[in-house]
Amino acid sequence: MFSSRHQASSRIFEHNLRYIPGGVMSLNRKVEPAISFARALGSHMWDAEGNRYIDLHAAFGPYLLGHNHPAVNDAVISAMRDGMSLYGTGTTEQEGELAELICNNIPWVESVQVLNTGSEATAQAIRLARAYTERDHIIVMQGGYNGWHNDVAFNLMSSLEALGPRRSPGEYPKVPMSAGIPDAHRDLIHAVNYNDLDSIRFVCEQYPTAAVILEPVLQNIGIVPPQPGYLEGLRKLADEFKFVLIFDEVKTGFRHAFGGYAQLSGVVPDLVVYGKAIANGFPIAALGGKRRIMDLVADPDPSRRVLLAGTYNGHPVPVAAAIETMKLLLANDGQLYRDLEKKGAAIENALRNIGADAAGPMVVSRIGSAFCYYFMDHVPVDWHDILEHHDFSRDVTLRCDLIDKGVYAFPLAVKQMSISTAHTDADVEQVIDAMVPLLSTAQKSRDFVPTA
Repeated sequence: MFSSRHQASSRIFEHNLRYIPGGVMSLNRKVEPAISFARALGSHMWDAEGNRYIDLHAAFGPYLLGHNHPAVNDAVISAMRDGMSLYGTGTTEQEGELAELICNNIPWVESVQVLNTGSEATAQAIRLARAYTERDHIIVMQGGYNGWHNDVAFNLMSSLEALGPRRSPGEYPKVPMSAGIPDAHRDLIHAVNYNDLDSIRFVCEQYPTAAVILEPVLQNIGIVPPQPGYLEGLRKLADEFKFVLIFDEVKTGFRHAFGGYAQLSGVVPDLVVYGKAIANGFPIAALGGKRRIMDLVADPDPSRRVLLAGTYNGHPVPVAAAIETMKLLLANDGQLYRDLEKKGAAIENALRNIGADAAGPMVVSRIGSAFCYYFMDHVPVDWHDILEHHDFSRDVTLRCDLIDKGVYAFPLAVKQMSISTAHTDADVEQVIDAMVPLLSTAQKSRDFVPTA
């Protein structure tokens, strides 16, 4: 589990295991090598032993501006020095400033509420959808991740054995991500393949569907883009069957454009959830969308009113971070997005150029600053496609080899890699110099597939 390079990390883990179930505060962080990081700045992280890494993980995506961005940190420090606090009553000027920044720059967000995590926000979005439609059934994407709560904790990276053959039109067997989910919840969840409109129609014709919730790009399993017409087709089906279309842009929001992937696709959701890059690593999420749905949280009719509460909603520290982050994202007409596109393209082109020299098939999928390679002969269309064609063992081996070369890619197959505005041209060149030889010489292996 630990190499000779990571003895301090081993001691930290063994200590924490005595007090923390599993040894980590979020079990999706428990990977091998189990490195303990001590600090980070810009595009780099340092482990407990003092080894430096170029960060391609970005803590699952928040760091669009890099770790500890000075302007964001200064905004937080100023808020604290000015005596801002969590008052627990009324509203604040800063809450209004943040909401105005979002609504004035994302036309389909007519009003917005701020929460603390993406899971809180998707839970609230589903509750709103059910209240608005007066229906209960929810459609999720096989391989997508929309949070840890009971309404969506199904069919994540399920094994091919658990799923069986491709189903279209149709839904997949329910594979819960967790123990402790009541059977009653399972009856209301329907998992279908991404990029499959026929299966959305199939479920809607059988069940009173309140919402379809999805990442508009499946970034939980790398970068799986929508096929031409898919998101437009979802919008038409939402209008036909009167369900609420929820875009989970926790990963895609603000990273690919200020208005997320909805801005790039031109497809307008009914509700949208943001997180991660909204405040460059500070804990905050946002839920916004059509006013007629959002206003249910303050409906004068108690029987229609949707409970939205949270002691830490709008905490001044992450709110200050979000305001400053958004100002930086908007500066110079979004110039940083164009700069990130150039750096992302440089990595993509270098990886594509190895082409026939790679040991087996390999493709690169990228949107802006986020990318992923797949050991397949085509960009995948859904999780089932990845299960059938991707070399999982080779993927994990390459990621571990990258870590040994000082480039930290999360050592779990098909997880996206991300760059930030802090990544310099030299960083990009170092990433390329590390990845290209590994992709060219890595040996093919098919002895590992997901088991959960």
